[in-house]
Amino acid sequence: MDLDPDDVFRDDEDDLENEFFQERESTKEFVVYLIDASPKMFSTTCPGEDQREETHFHIVVSCIAQSLKTQIINRSYDEVAICFFNTREKKNLQDSNGVFVYNVAEREDLDRPTARFIKEFDQMEESFQKVIGSQYGIVSGSRENSLYNALWVAQGLLRKGSAKTADKRILLFTNEDDPFGSIKGAVKSDMTRTTLQRAKDAQDLGISIELLPLSRPDEEFNISLFYADLIGVEGDDLALVLPSAGHKLEDMKDQLRKRLFTKRIVRRISFIISNGLSIELNTYALIRPTVPGTITWLDSVTNCPLKTERSLICADTGALMREPPKRFQPYKNENIKFSTQELSEIKRVSNGHLRLLGFKPLSCLKDYHNLRPSTFVFPSDKEVIGSTRIFIALLRSMLRLKRFAVAFYGNPTHPQLVALVAQDEIVTAGGQIEPPGMHMIYLPYCDDIRNVEEHHSDANAVPRATDDQVKKAIALMKRIDLKEFSVCQFANPSLQRHYAVLQALALEEDEIPEINDETAPDEEGMARPGVVNAIEEFKLSVYGDSYDEENAHAGNGKVSEASKKRKAVAENAVKESANYDWADLADNGKLKDMTVAEFKYYLTAHNLPVTGKKEALISRILTHMGK
Repeated sequence: MDLDPDDVFRDDEDDLENEFFQERESTKEFVVYLIDASPKMFSTTCPGEDQREETHFHIVVSCIAQSLKTQIINRSYDEVAICFFNTREKKNLQDSNGVFVYNVAEREDLDRPTARFIKEFDQMEESFQKVIGSQYGIVSGSRENSLYNALWVAQGLLRKGSAKTADKRILLFTNEDDPFGSIKGAVKSDMTRTTLQRAKDAQDLGISIELLPLSRPDEEFNISLFYADLIGVEGDDLALVLPSAGHKLEDMKDQLRKRLFTKRIVRRISFIISNGLSIELNTYALIRPTVPGTITWLDSVTNCPLKTERSLICADTGALMREPPKRFQPYKNENIKFSTQELSEIKRVSNGHLRLLGFKPLSCLKDYHNLRPSTFVFPSDKEVIGSTRIFIALLRSMLRLKRFAVAFYGNPTHPQLVALVAQDEIVTAGGQIEPPGMHMIYLPYCDDIRNVEEHHSDANAVPRATDDQVKKAIALMKRIDLKEFSVCQFANPSLQRHYAVLQALALEEDEIPEINDETAPDEEGMARPGVVNAIEEFKLSVYGDSYDEENAHAGNGKVSEASKKRKAVAENAVKESANYDWADLADNGKLKDMTVAEFKYYLTAHNLPVTGKKEALISRILTHMGK
């Protein structure tokens, strides 16, 4: 097989860019939603989104259904199970009374959520009383302990997988703060003891139990009566487990979202400090732009994912080649053969470890050295005992001396230098604001830095703003300043619509969920008299009284060459785009057979971005067409 040096020895840049974007199956979670189905959950009501009274059971089901819709897009590898306790009917492998594991056909009890599972669970409340039913599980005179049974069933569901490759969690929803309140004497003590022991056994197996309590309108949920011992919190930690208001549906959704979105390790790396001394670090991805998921090709009949297989056929005999192919590179009239493994070793210039090179003053680190989003690193004693102690000593010394560490790091095909910048812990009365740790900043090589080109050769000809114009600009900025701004406050409207269309198709919904474009200008706020006056004063100071905004460009008469070129490209794109029936191509699934250049005709003609891979361009076109 002929060898293309440019192809074989190129860097895997795509893998590098997606290093922290891709969800890794080794960090998936197993979650069991444990829902109290006692009559009190149906009789207690609170105001909902539209101020109508809604039961606590409805609030819990709605929140879980919404979280499942989010999870199937963001964390598709996670597996979930839904388990009701205090039920009339029973359905579980242990055959325990008062516990019902909800599921649909062709799905295991603990499995990845499917469209059918989400759709039927969202409508389950209408038939719950008829099919499953509700009853008081722990009553006086009965030795049946439904909470104990529920924890046992949940532990059995989470027996799947290894604690090293998956996080196992139980999320418990209830509005009963004292489940054994109606029982007295030795029976209560015995049932309390056995239930707490069951919870402790589950936690010893690496299963975390988290409580999402719902408060009644006339009484707050008192976590210290029983559940503080069950989930293992005490003292000041009790204040952090805030009782769910249940006063509003949004409050419960926010609480559930906080419980579900935990800090997840991207990968574990070894930090080699010196010969013979290394520690273990966990890396965490910080804020990243969200991109559409990769396209998965499905079989048109079974709707199952297709598996791509490649077969090599001999060009001379037409026979199917069974042995791994050999590649060769001509050199001095001789073909030098390489196996796939040998090529992999040739390209491997780094083992993926982080190796300390030295330290430099923080003043040497510039803003423009940050090539891409940094990674947060934190020590772990899971594999290397003492990593935390060494890391803390290093962190404190770097903070005291105001130094950052320079280290060598990279994946096997893209090594690079990184800067480790220490971050001290910030704590306020409300809790921890910033954790201690280090930020790993990816440094550029010399040829990655470009000198800024001068826009004007003559420095004296550069226009300068007057003091009055500067003052007017400052006044304008103060008027429209965004308070407590965060990039996390704004969702990508195009991406949200993309997911809304997928959700509507998967769940067979008649209407596409309405998307709120948070990036649109606040017209009402911009129309306030103070803002309007600040804008007009700024325009007046810059352009003067005689400026005609409508005729300014038309009267100028000077059109740059770049403007002419952009206009010509746009006109050509419109002309070329008209030659294709885009709606027919989209409906018949023929877009995948087209080239990127053809996609750019459509995107340029409709003033859409033309950057990204082929899958992203197809998704952008389909979203614009509303398909």
